Amino acid sequence: MGRLKLVSFFLRNFNHCSAYVFGNTFPNICLKTETVLIRNHGAMTQYTLKQASQLLQSKQISAVELATEYLAAIAAQNPAINGYITLDQDKTLAEARAADARIAQGNATALTGVPIAYKDIFCQTGWRSACSSKMLDNFVSPYTATVVQNLLDEGMVTLGRTNMDEFAMGSTNETSFYGATKNPWNPEHVPGGSSGGSAAVVAARLAPAALGSDTGGSIRQPASHCGITGIKPTYGTVSRFGMVAYASSFDQAGPMAQTAEDCAVLLNAMASFDERDSTSLERSKEDYTRDLDKPLKGLKIGLPKEYFGDGADADVQAALQSVIDLLKAQGAETIEVSLPQTALSIPAYYVLASAEASTNLSRYDGVRYGHRAAQFGDLEEMYSNTRAEGFGSEVKRRIMIGTYVLSHGYYDAYYLKAQKLRRLVANDFQTAFAQCDFILAPTAPTAAPKLGSDIHDPVQMYLSDIYTIAVNLAGLPALTLPAGFSNSGLPIGVQFIGNHFSEAKILGAAHQVQLASDWHTKTPNGKA
Repeated sequence: MGRLKLVSFFLRNFNHCSAYVFGNTFPNICLKTETVLIRNHGAMTQYTLKQASQLLQSKQISAVELATEYLAAIAAQNPAINGYITLDQDKTLAEARAADARIAQGNATALTGVPIAYKDIFCQTGWRSACSSKMLDNFVSPYTATVVQNLLDEGMVTLGRTNMDEFAMGSTNETSFYGATKNPWNPEHVPGGSSGGSAAVVAARLAPAALGSDTGGSIRQPASHCGITGIKPTYGTVSRFGMVAYASSFDQAGPMAQTAEDCAVLLNAMASFDERDSTSLERSKEDYTRDLDKPLKGLKIGLPKEYFGDGADADVQAALQSVIDLLKAQGAETIEVSLPQTALSIPAYYVLASAEASTNLSRYDGVRYGHRAAQFGDLEEMYSNTRAEGFGSEVKRRIMIGTYVLSHGYYDAYYLKAQKLRRLVANDFQTAFAQCDFILAPTAPTAAPKLGSDIHDPVQMYLSDIYTIAVNLAGLPALTLPAGFSNSGLPIGVQFIGNHFSEAKILGAAHQVQLASDWHTKTPNGKA
């Protein structure tokens, strides 16, 4: 189905689609909002993850009260931003009741009872996990992703699945089968992608935290556009089992929250070795909160000369300078470094990622699960009709690119060269890290663009990831934190890029910046 036909179908069938997307339980959220504690109406949803944790552990609030408050807020506000695409009130409240029982028994963790939202790329038993695609619109997962299970084991409460670019392919959250997510700061603008739904619900205070995935910037770029904090860990730190694959050598799950401190707490629970994931790293357990109180004095911050030229808007450059000033005020030193292969990272990434997507998405054939075409004459036609109907135009574009670069006669010309470029990009970072502790860089060249401005220009959309893609090529950790606002009032983030396994260092630096600033406390509705 073409893009225009798909949009037309969605609009014509809006009421039916809404009921299907949100499930039969969604209207009940509206019916049950009277159970919310009016004396605190709206207040609970403003808590950071750490604040919610402290109140739950001290029994000043209950997990059921907190979940109910969030469900009421979601019912009232989600239709305007389309951040959540699947909700199940009964499942959410059942998990909340179990969390309260666990707290009462005295065997809770710091995360027990804290609500969380999951990007629609993560499988969870009994929940639809569609990857925001028509292809998986009817897929209810029979198993749970390891990273989700890790958080369930901690006692976290599932709020729902968040919207995303279809199969994580996009930078604006406009390729979703369920319609675009709107930026809570201005609904005429995109939230970024592909984890746009996760970023939007955290920014709108419809979840204290959310999981995202980052293949070429899909945690960091929407975090920047929505004014929240998000970190992509070192490749292999968080299990990919149960996370629907886009590009297997790039994909990595990570936390998204209001603060770096919240992300550190979440990452402690998320990171683990998983024998079911062949790319999972077997390492000693880390405490990612260990450097939160570490002063910045003496740290050397690398400023890549390629990132501080004419490519970024003046608003972005001003945000960068504000963070540089804060770092220097706390005793950090800035030095110029070079990442000369930056310009080649985008073509290298889109060749390699598309090649992997072409292979990974071959499993969606209409035979075993997911969408199947209703009309076909033979098996071959069933395959082709199913894939033509089930995939959106951006997914088809990347499958075709990937198939082309892997085909006979083009493998050496494109795929092999891209692999060599990947190594050169990784080497650039190692040269830079020999001179500095971590790198400060823009996250995106601009603040969030308007809806529709890039979706019909794939090259322009791909260029919006110019500052994030190289990190994925090298498998490095990187964090985005709020750093100011554009002249039009939209958030702007900057990123801290660290060497392999330096998550604690960049989380600590971000925390120190947030102690000295208030950008992360700003919300679209003006509450702080």
